[in-house]
Amino acid sequence: MRTPGLSDSTIIPPYLKKGDKVVITCPAKKLPFPMTDAIALLQSWGLEVVLGETVTASYNQFAGDDELRARDMQRFIDDNSIKAIFAARGGYGTIRMIDMVDFGNIAANPKWVIGFSDITLLHSHLISNYNIACIHGQMPLNIPDASAYSLETLRLALFGENLSYQLPYTPLNRPGDAEGILIGGNLSLLVATNGSVSDVDYGSKILFIEDVGEYLYSADRMLRCLKRAGKLGKLAGLIVGGFTDMKDNDIPFGQTINEIILDVVKEYTYPVCFDFPAGHIPNNCSLVLGRTANLSVKQDGATLSY
Repeated sequence: MRTPGLSDSTIIPPYLKKGDKVVITCPAKKLPFPMTDAIALLQSWGLEVVLGETVTASYNQFAGDDELRARDMQRFIDDNSIKAIFAARGGYGTIRMIDMVDFGNIAANPKWVIGFSDITLLHSHLISNYNIACIHGQMPLNIPDASAYSLETLRLALFGENLSYQLPYTPLNRPGDAEGILIGGNLSLLVATNGSVSDVDYGSKILFIEDVGEYLYSADRMLRCLKRAGKLGKLAGLIVGGFTDMKDNDIPFGQTINEIILDVVKEYTYPVCFDFPAGHIPNNCSLVLGRTANLSVKQDGATLSY
C-alpha cells in the first residue's frame, strides 16, 4: 500500500490494529529468560502474540542452529496471518542465516520487521531488495528495562499514529534542513553489509547510526570505511544516536565519538544531528526506516518528522 510522503518505490506494511497476530522470533543470539513482559505489553495493545520455536531454542550462543533460525523466520515471512515480526534480541547471528531465507513473499504481503543492533542486517536487506519500511526500535528482550516513552513510540509507529521528535540543542550539531528516505542502524552491521546483496544505496538518504561497546579507534575506522566506499559523501543528512560503553586504549585516541564523526564528515555540508535518543539505551525511541523523513537542525535544537 502507498502512503503520502513516501517515495514512489517505498512499500509500507499495513499498520497494526487490535486483534492482529504478531510473532516473536530469534534470528541471532539465544534468550536468557522468558519473554513474559514483552508478551504482556503486546497483549495490552490488543495484539495476539505467537512465539517462534527459536524463543526457547539453544545452540552454543545462538537461538538454535542457523537452519532452525532461518526456518523459523521463513515460517513467519510466509504466514500471511502474521502482521509483524519482532526480533526478540540482537547479539550476533543474523548474518549466518539470512541467505537461507526467501523473503519474496514479503513483497506481495508486506509486514513490519522490528528490532535493532544485529537486526540492522534484516532492515538493510528488506529496504535494499524490497523497498519495505521497517522499524528500528525496542525488542522483546529490552522491554523490562525500556523507558515508557520509547515503548509508546514503538506503539505509535506500529499503529500508524503521529511520530515526530523535537530534540534539544547539542553543541556539535551542524545546522541545515534535509529530506530523504531514512536508513541505517548499527554502525558495525552497516559496515558488514557493505558490498553485499543487503547493502543500501546511501544517495540522498538521511543516515542514522548507533553502536555499543566499540573502541573509539574502531568506530573511526568503520566510519572511514563507509567514507572510502563513497557512502557518506552522498547523504542528505546524518543522525547520530547512542554510542554507548565506548572504550579507549591505554594511549588515548584523543577524540570523543561525536568529535570523530564530525571530523569524518567535516567536508560535507549536510545537517548533522547528535544525541538522538535511539540505540543501546533504555530510551531507544522508534524510527521508521525506509520512509521519507524531514530533518531540521537549528541553533536551538532539531526536529525529525515523517
